[in-house]
Amino acid sequence: MKYIVKKIGNMSVKVIINEDMSSCEGSISSSDAEMDKRAAAAVRSAIYRAKVCKKPVARYDVATKRAFLEFADGSRKYVD
Repeated sequence: MKYIVKKIGNMSVKVIINEDMSSCEGSISSSDAEMDKRAAAAVRSAIYRAKVCKKPVARYDVATKRAFLEFADGSRKYVD
């Protein structure tokens, strides 16, 4: 299991970075793993619906560390 520690305000939070949740056995409960899978599926579904309805999707570019809106045609508008 790989994780990184992120600082949020005065808190330190461990974030698991492995996308294969089966390797996380023992570190989180099976119900938490199931909830994580369902939450990820809900996000994918919401993004898909937004694209089908031609609505912009808010995303984050890790390389530039900037938020942007991605439109249905694939164009991006970075937020200042």
